[in-house]
Amino acid sequence: MTAPAPDSPVVLRVAGRPVARYVIRPELPARLSPRPYLHPVTTLAGTAVTELSPADHTHHLGVGVAVPDVEGHNFWGGRTYVRDRGPTELDDHGAQWHGSFQLRDPDGFVEELRWVASGTELLRERRTVAATELTSTAWALDFTFSLTNVTSGPLSIGSPATNGRPGAAYGGFFWRARKEDTPPEVFTADTEGEAAVHGSRADWLALSGRCAPRAAAAGSGGGWTLVFAGATEATRRDPWFVRAAEYPGVGSSLACAERLPIPPGGTAVRRIVTVVADGRLNRGEAAALVRKAVGQ
Repeated sequence: MTAPAPDSPVVLRVAGRPVARYVIRPELPARLSPRPYLHPVTTLAGTAVTELSPADHTHHLGVGVAVPDVEGHNFWGGRTYVRDRGPTELDDHGAQWHGSFQLRDPDGFVEELRWVASGTELLRERRTVAATELTSTAWALDFTFSLTNVTSGPLSIGSPATNGRPGAAYGGFFWRARKEDTPPEVFTADTEGEAAVHGSRADWLALSGRCAPRAAAAGSGGGWTLVFAGATEATRRDPWFVRAAEYPGVGSSLACAERLPIPPGGTAVRRIVTVVADGRLNRGEAAALVRKAVGQ
């Protein structure tokens, strides 16, 4: 078998079916903070559950890791939130560069990345991604990232929230989901609705959408559900960032009330497991699949 080209996208498969495409070296303008991403990600029936550079937020790139403030550098893309000024166009964007694969298989990979801004490497990342079948209608995307400070001094990770914008603690793992004609439902084990779930801490969070009639007619089925679970104690301490009405997106916030410091040589590690399911799951079904995926 011929080995894949070093820069060719990774296609993840579950039960022989392609479910995600990982783009290693995207050709993107600096303003979007270029970085590897997963898109499209699909259910086992083939329904796409990610979006790439949508018109409402062109810097949203499927599934990946994006941080708006790493020691003053924007690795999220788009405008930068500046205290007392608001969202501002700045020439402060960094980029994540693929270094190498330690493992590259049909069901997952281990990758090393370099986070570079203004010609300086700030962080070295080890990213581990795996796809696992759960049932005939659901699979799990297991995503772990480790960010190591490779500079000689301390650095910290911030967000618009830590820079003065309440409720905007985005930054970290982020999933831009499929946009439908109506917003998706949002719920956890004991609460529901965007307002109640956003900024809360919960072992898992579900986003459930009903495919538009035109999409269903094209073979997208009767809907989809994404269930996000923090798979380590540190990850479960991070609040959830949730959007549903404006656009569908879920992230795990690295910097909510205060900045996250990383000393020289120090490492911050997070692991999120996402259940990708056909159909609209209820609480019991979502919880059962999380237990199977994470072992909680």
